[in-house]
Amino acid sequence: QVQLVESGGGLVQAGGSLRLSCAASGRTFSDYAMGWFRQAPGKEREFVAATSWNGGRTFYADSVKVRFTISRDNAKNTVYLQMNSLKPEDTAVYYCAAYSTGWVPMDYYGVAYWGKGTLVTVSS
Repeated sequence: QVQLVESGGGLVQAGGSLRLSCAASGRTFSDYAMGWFRQAPGKEREFVAATSWNGGRTFYADSVKVRFTISRDNAKNTVYLQMNSLKPEDTAVYYCAAYSTGWVPMDYYGVAYWGKGTLVTVSS
């Protein structure tokens, strides 16, 4: 079993930045790939970014490429999402996700564990 706890959400103006963190516990952190998803009001949960077990490979949704950066610190059992140039359409609950293996699935889904989410609100 893996427990994931997100932090770092909040209210920010358009053009601003936030860094989300996700602390993991319960299993060897470097055993699995990690990802971030988001769900805006009235919409389905969507993929945002993911990283392989050692951070060697990263993947991004087209909507966040260049603006967002995913990273991980295996010594701290933590994955991060640095979000820059935020837009009102980035407003959503952001969820941390752990995959079942060290590699990100081709469709970015197949998540084994979810965090409870942290709210990001971007005002215009």
